[in-house]
Amino acid sequence: MARSQQTFSKKEREQKRIKKRKEKAEKKEERKAQAREGTLENMMAYIDEDGNITDTPPDPNKKKKKIDASTIEIGVPKREEIVEEVVREGKVTFFNDSKGYGFIKDLKSQNDVFVHVNGTLEEIREGDKVTFEVEQGLKGPSAVRVKRYVAKPKPAPEPESDSETSDENADKTE
Repeated sequence: MARSQQTFSKKEREQKRIKKRKEKAEKKEERKAQAREGTLENMMAYIDEDGNITDTPPDPNKKKKKIDASTIEIGVPKREEIVEEVVREGKVTFFNDSKGYGFIKDLKSQNDVFVHVNGTLEEIREGDKVTFEVEQGLKGPSAVRVKRYVAKPKPAPEPESDSETSDENADKTE
């Protein structure tokens, strides 16, 4: 008699395959049973009047709030343009000649502004009063077109002339 061609390992593999098929069929039946429970009504989501997601449908008897559509703003409201002085005055609080940078304290806003030697029109030192313009640099505001501030001399007040002296001068010219 001829021996069976199936060995122990072949039989074992066949049993594993059959077992996997049964498990797969059971999982499929389980999913079908759960799918019946997952009706459209259970999957529905509603949004309440405050914009929150909820699973309960809205009450049709409840009064709704009236909203005036003209009060709704879409987008960002326009900002008022802030007009800043182009040329500012300040005092050099720190300046390192060897490294070529420093800081200027704006006299009006009391903010410190970075200054580099490349942004200066003339040589500046610590303690100098300067005029400058502010531009946005890589790391923040930076002073450019910096030059020493020279106070404009005030016009000398004219000497008060007496009415008598002006009359005398007028008589001499005639």
